[in-house]
Amino acid sequence: VQLQASGGGQVQAGDSLRLSCAASGRTFGTYRAGWFRQAPGKEREFVASISGSGTSTYYADSVKGRFTISRDNAKNTVYLEMNSLKPEDTAVYYCAAREGRLHRTMQRDYSYWGQGTQVTVSS
Repeated sequence: VQLQASGGGQVQAGDSLRLSCAASGRTFGTYRAGWFRQAPGKEREFVASISGSGTSTYYADSVKGRFTISRDNAKNTVYLEMNSLKPEDTAVYYCAAREGRLHRTMQRDYSYWGQGTQVTVSS
């Protein structure tokens, strides 16, 4: 599976952005997908994940209620809708995918990664 993230940009606090992650491969719907982010000087951290069918989602506490992960398997694409953005959401955002059905938050559990897309939120 090859992943390509897009949709980042520079916005003001309180604005919204939608990130997209386009995947190659006809069986993408069998992979669990996730978003991670890495701020300058910090470790990469889990943001959200979604099951292959899209019926099960998990979020980091820091984004719960503001971010929504979704997917369209017909388009082989996973989305991250980000609302009420804060300066602390500034980071490079990465999409990732893993085989298997279990929810995971650790980087090492994801085998496939896209390139990052920069999100900058100014106050």
